[in-house]
Amino acid sequence: MDKKHTFHRSDLVRIAIDAMKERGLEPEFPPRALQQLQTIAAAGQDDDPRIRDLSALPWCSIDNDDSLDLDQLTACGPLGNGAVKIFVAVADVDALVRKNSAIDQHAHINTTSVYTSARVFPMLPERLSTDLTSLNPGQERLAIVTEMVVDAEGAVTHSTVHRARVRNHAKLAYDAVAAWIEGEGDLPEAARAVPGMDEQLRTQDTVAQRMRARRRQQGSLDLETFQPRAVFDGDRVVDIRQQEQNRARQLIEEFMIATNTCTAQFLARHGGSALRRVVRSPERWLRIVEVASKYGEALPKTPDSRALEGFLARQRQADPLRFPDLSLVIIKLMGSGEYVVEHPRGEPIGHFGLAVRDYTHSTAPNRRYPDLVSLRMVKALLSGEHPPYGLAELATLAEHCTHQEDAAQKVERSVRKSEAALFLQGLIGQKFDAIVTGRTDSATWVRIFTPPAEGLLVAGDFNLEVGQKIRVKLTSTNVERGFIDFEQAR
Repeated sequence: MDKKHTFHRSDLVRIAIDAMKERGLEPEFPPRALQQLQTIAAAGQDDDPRIRDLSALPWCSIDNDDSLDLDQLTACGPLGNGAVKIFVAVADVDALVRKNSAIDQHAHINTTSVYTSARVFPMLPERLSTDLTSLNPGQERLAIVTEMVVDAEGAVTHSTVHRARVRNHAKLAYDAVAAWIEGEGDLPEAARAVPGMDEQLRTQDTVAQRMRARRRQQGSLDLETFQPRAVFDGDRVVDIRQQEQNRARQLIEEFMIATNTCTAQFLARHGGSALRRVVRSPERWLRIVEVASKYGEALPKTPDSRALEGFLARQRQADPLRFPDLSLVIIKLMGSGEYVVEHPRGEPIGHFGLAVRDYTHSTAPNRRYPDLVSLRMVKALLSGEHPPYGLAELATLAEHCTHQEDAAQKVERSVRKSEAALFLQGLIGQKFDAIVTGRTDSATWVRIFTPPAEGLLVAGDFNLEVGQKIRVKLTSTNVERGFIDFEQAR
C-alpha cells in the first residue's frame, strides 16, 4: 500500500494530468484559447435561408446521467408499412469553433475529450461544450440533421442530410429510459412533460432493436469490455461500478452508427474525400481461429465477421461470467480502429467490427475532432463551398487523430487502475471471489467481481488456467502506479 499518504480525488486529477502530459496531450486550455472564449457571448447564428426550422419536432437527448456536452438529439415519425423516419440532429459546433481559431488549435492537439471519474478534460472549453455548442434543453441550436427511412426489417433505405434549427424538448438519461422501456421504472419526468414522448421512445426503441438485429445478422460483433468507473461522494471514492449495456444505450448506438454511415455515403456521393473510421480485416485471424478452437468451435480460415459473431453470441450465452475476458482477447487480436482518408471512387476498407463498408465519425463534434472535421466537410458541400480540408491535410489529420486517440485511451485506462487502487486501499486483507484473466511465464492476472477490479496475483498457484475461478486476498495497492496485488486465499 502507498506509504505516508492518504490519497484523495485531487491526487487522481494530478495523476491524470501527469499521464496526459507524458503522452503529448494538453490538460489545460492555453491563454489564447481562453482569450477567444471571452469574445463568444451567444450560441451560433446563421441566417442562411436554406436552414430549416425543425425546432417543433419532439427532439430528445439520451446520454449519461452526468453528461452536459450534448452532441445529438433524436426524433421519429411513422411512414406506413412498418417504415419509420428517424431524425438525428448533431450540434453545429463549427458555428462557433472556426477552423484554425485558437480554440480549434487546442482541439486539434488533443483531438478528443479525456474522461476520468475524477475530472473530465474537455476538448472544447466547457462554456462551449456544455452550453453554447451543446444541444441543451429548451435552447434553439443550429445542427446538421440526418433523416433516415428505416424499413420494417431495420434497413436504411433512404437518407438525406441538411442544416436545421432544433430544440431539445427532453434531456434524458440512459439508465432511467432503459428501466422504463424494460418495465422496471416509471417514464422519466422530463419525458412525461412532453406530449407523445412516450410513444416517441417506444418507436425509437423498436426501430433500434430491428437495426441491431439486422447488423448482428450481417456480422456486427457484440463485444463486452471491462471498464469499471469510480463513483465519488465529494472527495471520496465510494464505489467502483461497471457500466451495464441496456436498451437505451443500444438505441443511441444504433442511430449513431447509422448516421455515421449515412454521413460517409453523403460525402462520397458528392465527390468529397473524408476521414473514415476503419477497423481492418484482422491480420491475426488465424490466432482468432485458434482461440475459437479452444472452445470447441471451428471458424473459417479467412476472416468472416458473421462466423465470429455467431461464436461470440454462443459464448456470451454459455458463459457470461467469462465473456468480458474473451471479448478482450478478440479485441486485441482484431487490432484497434484508425482514421484513414478514403476517396469517393476508392474501394472502402470498412469497419470489420461493425460489419459496415462506409463509416466515419460525425456524431460527437463537442468531444471528438474527427467529427468536427466531418461536420465542416458536410457544411461545405451543403453550401456549395470549397472543401475546408485538402487530401494532404486530411492524411496528416488521420494519422494525428489515430495517435492522439490511442494516447487518450491509455490515459483513461491508467487512471481507471488508479481509481480502483484508491477504492481498494481500505480493503487490504479482505477476501474476494475472482477469475483468472491472463497468464504469461512471469505473471498471472485476476479479476474480482465485487467490486469490479483487476490485479496481479503475487502469491499462490501460478499454474492456474485462464478462466479458472479462485478465491483471493487483497495484499497491497499503489494508487500512484495503479497497481493492485492479490494472493491466493486458502
